[in-house]
Amino acid sequence: MISGIRLKVCGLTSLVDAELADRVGADCLGFIFYPKSPRGISLAHYAAMAKRLPDRRRVAVSVEPTDAELRAYREAGFDFFQIHFKAETPAARLSAWSKLVGRDRLWLAPKLPPESDPTPAMLAAARYFLVDTFHAAGFGGSGLTGDWGKFARLKAAHPDHVWILAGGLNPENIAEALHASGTKFVDVNSGVESAPGVKDEAKLLRFAAALRAAAAK
Repeated sequence: MISGIRLKVCGLTSLVDAELADRVGADCLGFIFYPKSPRGISLAHYAAMAKRLPDRRRVAVSVEPTDAELRAYREAGFDFFQIHFKAETPAARLSAWSKLVGRDRLWLAPKLPPESDPTPAMLAAARYFLVDTFHAAGFGGSGLTGDWGKFARLKAAHPDHVWILAGGLNPENIAEALHASGTKFVDVNSGVESAPGVKDEAKLLRFAAALRAAAAK
């Protein structure tokens, strides 16, 4: 935690970057299991690193996983399970994910158009919600900033949930994002990279410093 703000560094592909995230104070380490992502890794790749990773909470990030895939992530020892999915996903599917890993360990990241909010079924299935920038072609990872005002509204409307801000965050805009959204939990990925899946030490250090300075105001 950095000055009261929780931090997840996502898209980790190496021990070096996981250790860097640990050094700057990340609460959570995110690993993406989605083949279409430039930061995607296999479960075997993760398993090869697992015993040497820093002692931080670990998040398995996936897109509409099957029950078997979600069980595999659970058995690999992850603390949280971040699932990206289409807005029209049936309520029964959301409930199945929740039952497999537990409501308090499930992070839902619905692909919601700007005019849409999480449905009652979504809110019932998970305690954690990751709000990423909507773009029609994919599931997050666009590097574009989102609607911070909408995030603030959702956070105020549903205070019993934990709201995580993602999408285009970097050292230059994190202060503005923090104050506009009111978030207490941020997720950073491409904004602290030198290349997809390769974290940039200087950028991540600047991000942590900017986060600390903004939170202190």
